[in-house]
Amino acid sequence: MLGDGPKPVHNRAVPDPGKINFRARRFHFTFPQPALIMGVVNVTPDSFSDGGRFFDPDQAVAHGLELVAQGAEILDIGGESTRPGATPVEETEELRRVIPVIERLAARVEIPLSIDTVKPAVARAALQAGASIVNDVGAARQDGAMPGVVAESGAGYICMHAQGTPQTMQVGPVYADVVREVGEFFGERLARLAAGGVPADQVVLDVGVGFGKTFEHNLQLLANLRRFTTWRRPLLVGASRKSFIGRLLGTEVPARLPGSLACAVLAVASGAQIIRTHDVAETVQAVRMTEAILARTQE
Repeated sequence: MLGDGPKPVHNRAVPDPGKINFRARRFHFTFPQPALIMGVVNVTPDSFSDGGRFFDPDQAVAHGLELVAQGAEILDIGGESTRPGATPVEETEELRRVIPVIERLAARVEIPLSIDTVKPAVARAALQAGASIVNDVGAARQDGAMPGVVAESGAGYICMHAQGTPQTMQVGPVYADVVREVGEFFGERLARLAAGGVPADQVVLDVGVGFGKTFEHNLQLLANLRRFTTWRRPLLVGASRKSFIGRLLGTEVPARLPGSLACAVLAVASGAQIIRTHDVAETVQAVRMTEAILARTQE
C-alpha cells in the first residue's frame, strides 16, 4: 500500500529523464517509478463494464478492498455512469451513492481514493469524506467551480479530454487532427487551472479514450501517447473494456481483457504513469512485466 512519501525511483526508460511530481493532498509521487494501477469501483446500476454488480454500498466496499488486495494503488469511485447515452444523475442521488463508500474505504485503506464526478459539490463532499483526487471527465468545462474545489483542498486533479457530454459524445465526433487538438486542449486547461489556483503538480492528463472519439480517433491517440509527455505531467490511460476493443476484436465486454491489457502495455511503453482498469490483478502482472523489460533497454 502507498504511504505518505514518494516511492523509490524506478530505473525504466522514459521519454524524459527528468522527474515529474504529482501531489494529491497527503500523497506524493515522483515519476519515473512503476506505473500506478487505478482500480475502478462503479457505484452505479447501469455501468457498461459490470452492469451494476457493485451498486450496493456493501458490495462496492468489498470490491474496493479486493482490488487493493490485488494490487490497486488508487481506487476510482463513481456514482454516475459516463457510458455513451447514460442518463444524468441528480446531485443528491450521486452523493447518496458514493459518500458512504468513500468514508468506509478511507477508514480501511492507505491509498488515494479518487472521486469520479463532474459536479463540484460532489467532489467537495467526497474530499471531506476522505478522497484525495478528483477525476473530472468534464475537465471543468460544464461548471467552472471545480478548480476552486481542487485548489482549496490541495487534491489531485485528473483532467480528461472529451468532446460533448455522455449523452452526445458519440454522435458523430469530428476532429481535423485529434492528436493535435487534444494537445491544444491540455495546454488551455493547464493554463486555466493554474489561473484558478491549481498548480501543475496537482494535475494528471487523460486523453479520454472513448469519450467523444471514433474507433479511429482512439487508435490514433493510443499510437501517439508519447506526444503528450511533453506537458511534463503524468498521463492516465483508461482503455479498459471499452467498445473500440470490442469493435476491432469482435468481443463483448466480458471477453475484452486481452485487448485491454494490450492497451495498458502499450501505454506504459509510451510513457503513461497511471493505468485505469477494471481488471487489477491481470493489469498489474502485464504492466510490471513490461516495466521489467523496459528497464533493460540499451541506449
